Formats: sequence, C-alpha cells, structure tokens
Amino acid sequence: MSNQSDLQQLIRYILTFLLYDSEQAAALVGYTDNPAEWDKYQLVILPSGHLGKDWVLPDLANPRREGKFISLDIVYNTAFFLSRAEELLTTERDEHGRFAAAYSLLGEQNRLQIPLLDEYSRFLTKALEHACDETERTCPARLPEPGFSRIYLTHDIDSVEQYRHLRGALGGIARGQLHRVFNAWRDIHNDPIYTFPWIVEQDKQLQHNVDNVDIIYFVKHTRGFGYDYPQYCLHGRDYRRLEHLLTASGAQLGLHSSYYGHLPHTLPEAPQGSRLHRSHYLRCSIDQMERLVAAGVTDDFTMAFPDRAGFRLQTTRPARWINPKTWQLTPLTLHPLTVMDCTLSNTNYMNLSEDEAYYYCQRLFDKVRQNAGELVLLWHNNIFTPDTYHRRLYTELLKYI
Repeated sequence: MSNQSDLQQLIRYILTFLLYDSEQAAALVGYTDNPAEWDKYQLVILPSGHLGKDWVLPDLANPRREGKFISLDIVYNTAFFLSRAEELLTTERDEHGRFAAAYSLLGEQNRLQIPLLDEYSRFLTKALEHACDETERTCPARLPEPGFSRIYLTHDIDSVEQYRHLRGALGGIARGQLHRVFNAWRDIHNDPIYTFPWIVEQDKQLQHNVDNVDIIYFVKHTRGFGYDYPQYCLHGRDYRRLEHLLTASGAQLGLHSSYYGHLPHTLPEAPQGSRLHRSHYLRCSIDQMERLVAAGVTDDFTMAFPDRAGFRLQTTRPARWINPKTWQLTPLTLHPLTVMDCTLSNTNYMNLSEDEAYYYCQRLFDKVRQNAGELVLLWHNNIFTPDTYHRRLYTELLKYI
C-alpha cells in the first residue's frame, strides 16, 4: 500500500509519460472518480480502484472516449507493465530463473510485437486533442514525428578470447585445433571471437551517418564460476588493450553483472556520470532491480524476454521503474531492449533463418520508429563467427537503420 503523496507522484508521472513527457498536457487530464473534480479537466480517466491497493491482471479492452471520460483504466494498466507486476503474479520461470515470454500475459496472446503502452499514448494524445478542439482550447499534446529518439548499439563482453586462456587452449588442442590455438596466442587478432575491431568499424559507420547513436559495451565483473565463466582479468594485458580500443572509439562501458545477482562494491561510471547496467543471461527480476536501485545504477538495458524478441516493457520508450512491492517511482530508468542476437537464432528460442530474422527485426524496428522510441540492439562479440549468419545480418540491419 502506498501513501497518498507517492501515489499522486506516480499518477502524474504516468500521465506525463503517456503524453510524451508533456507536463502541460498531463495537467489537463484527471484521474478521479469524484464528480466534484471533473470540471477541472479536459479529459477524465476513471480509476478501476486497483492503483495503489492491489495488483490484478489488467483489462486489455481497447480504450474509448465517451465525452470527456475514458472508462478503461490505462493509468493502472501502464503501472502494471512498467512495474513488471505480472512477474509477481506468477511463479513460472525457465531453467535460469527467468520470466520468459511464454509466461507473460501478452506473450500467451502472441501480442509482443505491438507496444501496448505506446498505443495508449497515441490514443490519449488524440483524445485530448479532440477534447480541446471541442472546447476551443489550445492543446499542448502532439504525436511525435516518426523516427528513432535514440539508437543504442550494445555488446555484452561475455568472453574476450576463445583460446588465450588455459581452459580454452586445452579444449582447442583436445579438438585438434593446435594451429588455431597457436595463432591466437601469437596474436589476439587471430582469435575467432576477438571480433571487436570489426564491430567498432561497423558501429562507427552508423554513428557517422546517423544522429543520436550511443555505443555501449557491458563488461563482466564476476568471480567467473558456473554460468559466469569465463571471467577475463580486468587488469590483464588483453582486456586493457581492448578497453583502450573501445574507449578510444568513443564507446561507453557499462556493468554486466553476475548471473547470480552479485554487484561489485564499486560500479563503473559512464562519461556522463550515469551508471549503465545489464544482467548476465538477461536475468531480470524484481529483486534484482531493487538491488540496482540500492547500488545507484541509473540506467538498465536488460528489459527483454530471452526467448522471444518483442516489447517486454510494452513500450519502445525509456521509462522509470515503478517498484511493484511499494508502488513507488524509482530513479532507475529502464531502456527496452528491442532485440538480442541469440534470441533470433538459438534453437531453444526463436530458431529463425537469416531471412526470417531480418524481416522480424525489420518489423520491430518499424514499430520503434513509428512511436519515436529508442532502438536498443544487443549483439555479442562471440557470435560474429563464420559458423553463424550474424555478421551478415548485423551489417544489413545497420543499413536498414
């Protein structure tokens, strides 16, 4: 149960978010079932009675305007998806403890490719425009022009090299790949997963031709056990050389936290003073996000389903996380991850061919552009190898952008 001050702050944030960050427009919309308040507003959204009290599955009917009233509680629905409250309502998880698309409300209905909250934004903006026209009042709400508000090309550094550590070298030798092991030890650029110079070149070309492109590499700070293996030495020569290459290219470095949820005592800080984060294996949970808030993380890029590309947050735009346990608006900004490489090609996930993956991404990109959202891509350095289609796919997707 939230206090009244927190609840009012939350309502004001949601209305402003839905109206494309226009506080002036949000002031014209009321969220109340008190008739004495209705004359203050151009539009009134009638509450369902759940916001600030309890979490239930939202009514997903299409919203309609009748006069100055909207009967569907799109404020509660928005809070439900931005908070990830549905992850409190079901205990189903995959083998890695993740809330998969298959367990989600809209995943079950195969509706993850349409960002519902952005649809609410378009509806509410148009409804407010019509309401203002009818009262001959100037409307401060406007639909944004199509385009990407920002593009994030992100890469998780799960491994720096394949053969230049003991276990990798011994494995290569056991498989009869002595020549490859020797060449990798002689020069790291011969290592098959040290694809960073090629990635830097591709990303810089897009950054040169398109505005508002940020490049982020998420660096592992783990103990290297279990699913965190391998942990490259952050003080070793190979990583230091890589870090110099990336920072010299203008890329930012973020934290790729442990599979097991551990966070280092000191978090890396981006040039702008923000602290950027993504969880290993996309292991995103309510408890993990609470830890991120407590640790001072400002921006998280984990928000996607591992098994199906789509809009887990139900929006293409960044949003502040609402803690579903306390109903409080937190300072943590969630950036919706549009697509991850292995989601497309992994046989346990979507298992798409190269052409299927391209056209699937194209449809997602078009939705982001239509809603003036953020495009966030995740491709790992170790997937750009000759035995996958991802080098070609990534190049073609950057051309499409």
